[in-house]
Amino acid sequence: MTTIQFILVIVVAMITGMGSVLDCMQTHRPIIACTLVGIVLGDMRTGIILGGTLELLALGWMNVGAAMGPDSALASVVATILVISGHQSITSGIAVAIPIAAAGQVLTIFVRTIAVFFQHLADKYAENANFRGIETAHIVAMLLQGLRIAIPAALVAAIAGTSGVQSMLAKIPVPVTRGLQIAGGMIVVVGYAMVINMMEAKYLMPFFFVGFSIAAFTTFTLVGFGIIGLCAAVFYIQLNPKYSLVQVHDELDDL
Repeated sequence: MTTIQFILVIVVAMITGMGSVLDCMQTHRPIIACTLVGIVLGDMRTGIILGGTLELLALGWMNVGAAMGPDSALASVVATILVISGHQSITSGIAVAIPIAAAGQVLTIFVRTIAVFFQHLADKYAENANFRGIETAHIVAMLLQGLRIAIPAALVAAIAGTSGVQSMLAKIPVPVTRGLQIAGGMIVVVGYAMVINMMEAKYLMPFFFVGFSIAAFTTFTLVGFGIIGLCAAVFYIQLNPKYSLVQVHDELDDL
């Protein structure tokens, strides 16, 4: 890893860390974070593959109220560095990402607790109409969120290509990596179930079961499923009276 790549990895890590709080650009999501790190390290393909795999796992990793979910940003950045710079397999990256996400969960709770101090500090600045102080308090708190990803990423990037790290990862027993793979697959199922449950779209469940049956008994690719899903959506909208132009015109006439 060159010096420029090392610096850019830290920058990307900062962006993903702050994105996990801002949520506006979704930079903390694995599909984006892994891809960005992959671009920086010169292997975008591996970054996209790893990010897409981890994205399926992270579907069930969400914050519910005051409960913090596993840290997908830290897991994505560190796992991508280890896979690309450490010359490891995608399977090893997934195996490493799960415990890192759990450790990041504790780290983000710690950083968010510290950020409470800056929130109260901003309240004091607000009482005195000190807008510059309010901005400074918010910026510092946001930088802490970036540093919680950047610092571990810098440490991993500094040692990822060493023989010691490679031998340590190579010594991970196959049952452990295989077990984490199976656990990851179960997490994907739970993630999909949570998303479907939140949608509460029972009228769309027949499409879900049809797609599941096609996936189980055929060899369609994801591109094929995408085309089938798009066509099904178009047919549904055209045939559903709710979206019929005639009904829309009738409702406008009633108004």
